[in-house]
Amino acid sequence: MPSVQLMNKYIHIFLLILCLTVFMSAGCTESETSKRVSLYKRSGDTAEKTRVPRQNTLWFGFDLRLGPKEEVTIYTPFLKYLEQITGRRFRIKFTERYEDTVDNLGTGITDFAAIGSLSFVIGQETYGINHLVSGVNHEGDTTYRTMIIVKPESGIDNIQDIRGKCFAFGSEMSTQGHLIPRKMLEDNAITLDNLGKHIYTGSHLNAAMSVINGECDAAGIQDVLAKRLESDEKVRILKRSELFPSSLIAYNSAVDKTIVREVKTALLAFDPMGEHKNELVDWDKTEMPLGFTERNELEFNKVKILAEKYGLLKK
Repeated sequence: MPSVQLMNKYIHIFLLILCLTVFMSAGCTESETSKRVSLYKRSGDTAEKTRVPRQNTLWFGFDLRLGPKEEVTIYTPFLKYLEQITGRRFRIKFTERYEDTVDNLGTGITDFAAIGSLSFVIGQETYGINHLVSGVNHEGDTTYRTMIIVKPESGIDNIQDIRGKCFAFGSEMSTQGHLIPRKMLEDNAITLDNLGKHIYTGSHLNAAMSVINGECDAAGIQDVLAKRLESDEKVRILKRSELFPSSLIAYNSAVDKTIVREVKTALLAFDPMGEHKNELVDWDKTEMPLGFTERNELEFNKVKILAEKYGLLKK
């Protein structure tokens, strides 16, 4: 029989091995189950976390134009307005990519979304999403332009000077950030092959910053942002596009018609420059600074033709 001292030694060795095994197992489990978390998704509620059915909860998405923090700051009080008027609960579903915004709307992850006319055309063709209201600009119209910008001290004096240079687009799914500036270049006999380089930055602000920081020579961005940056002497507007249908609010075709009517009534009554001004934050930075109105969907055919030309519609 082993001595008591020897037995105690064996017991201590066994316990040490057991502790090490448990520790290593815990470490492996933590490593294997850890996930990369996007900082962007912390900007607002996400459908993945709380899509468990909750009565009267409606999910709202939007195309990324500025930055995550700015966008959520703008849309949060706007959704509070909709809650007050409709009596329903709204939550933000943030996405990093334009294509996710329209896919989420089309597949029912979101119920409503603020999107550009290109996203609408693609969503309508692919999923049958519906137009609700269009945004009204500072001139009281439902149109907008793209501005091609360069640095203030740039030697680029006309659009022909962009040939052979670096050009920054926003998202490939963006009307103002890709579709229109691409047309503007081609109207001047400049194709993508004639550029020295072109990049897709994901948002209007990112495209503008690529010019400001000297990464690219020119960019195509939304008119509201371009005017603001030019007034701050950060960029110079080189070229203005013709008018195109502005951004809009669209909805998933499965949304209850009663809810659609309630939301539409609230949007048409929205007065961001008057009655509801003090409830909002930076609403003038959006493409619907004067609120919303109805618009004939046939006017989006102009965008659809370009989307087909550039292969942006899924077959």
